[in-house]
Amino acid sequence: MEFHEFKLDYLKKVLPPVVEREMNIKIKKMKFIGGGSYGKVFKTETEDGKVFALKAYRRKGLNEREAFQLEALSKNTDVPMPEILCSYSDENISFLAMSFIEGQNVLSPVFLLFNKKKKEAFAESVVKGMLQWHSVKGEKYGDLTEPSYDSWYEFYRTEVVEGVLQFTKDMAERGKLPESEYALLKKATDYYDRIGDKADSPVLIHGDLNIMNIMADPKTFELTGFIDPCDSMWANREYDLYQLRNMWGDLYGIYDTYKKYADLSENCDFKIAYYGFVNEIKCFRNSGEDFAIWRGIWSRRLKKELSRI
Repeated sequence: MEFHEFKLDYLKKVLPPVVEREMNIKIKKMKFIGGGSYGKVFKTETEDGKVFALKAYRRKGLNEREAFQLEALSKNTDVPMPEILCSYSDENISFLAMSFIEGQNVLSPVFLLFNKKKKEAFAESVVKGMLQWHSVKGEKYGDLTEPSYDSWYEFYRTEVVEGVLQFTKDMAERGKLPESEYALLKKATDYYDRIGDKADSPVLIHGDLNIMNIMADPKTFELTGFIDPCDSMWANREYDLYQLRNMWGDLYGIYDTYKKYADLSENCDFKIAYYGFVNEIKCFRNSGEDFAIWRGIWSRRLKKELSRI
C-alpha cells in the first residue's frame, strides 16, 4: 500500500502552490489544527480574508471518497457539515478544500469543565443528529456507492475482520504486535462468529464520529458541526456507536444517551468493544501509524466484555 509524503514541513511547502492554482486564490497563511491516521487539516486564510479548511491525505483517492461521504451525510442531518470547495489528487498529493466549521473539536479538555447538565444537553444534540442518519434505510450493506451484501455480518466478517486477523497474525509473528493481542482478537472473533451480527436493515452511518470529529462552541458547549467521515457506509447502526466511546468520549455520555433512544442488541456492549479493537488494528494496517495507547484501551475493554460471557 503506497502512501503520500505526510510530514508537516513537506505539506506546508507543497500544498500552497497546488491549492492556489486549482482554486485560483492566493494563500496568506496556513495553520495546522489537527489530524488522525489518514489526514492532516490546516485552517487556511486567503489574501482577501476568506477562511476554509484544507485537508491533506495520506493516500491517493481518499479525498474523493470523503467528498462523496460528506455530500451523502450532510443531506441527511440538520447538524452543519463541511461543504466541498475543491477536490484534487495526483501521484504526490491529495487534498480537499472545505468550508470551515467553527468551534473546537470535543477532544479539547476545555469541554470536560462543563457541568453535567451541559454535557447531557450536548449528548442529546449529537444523538439527535445521528438518529437522522440512522433513519435513512438502504437495500444492502457496504460501500455507499455499490453496497452488495445482504448481511451485515457477512460484510463485516469478509471485508474487515479477515484482513485484520491476517495482518495481526503476521505482525505478531514479526514481533511488531504482541502475541497476546492476536490471541485476544482470535478469541473475540470466535465469539463474534457464534453470536452473529443481525440488523433489521442497512442504515446510513458516519463511521468515525469520535470526539475529534464533533465540533462545539467552547463558550457554550453547543454543537456546531460534524466533520471527517472515514467509513461512512450502509451498515448496522451499532457499528456507528463504538467511536462514541473512543478517547475520553465516555465522559460526555453520548453512547449511553443513544441507548435511551434505540433498542440495541443484547450483545451490543461486546460488539462495541470488538469493533473498537478491530478498528485500531485496521488503522495501523491502512495508515502505517500505530496508536498503541488507543489500541490498549480497546484491548482492556474487550477483555472486560469477554470476561462477562
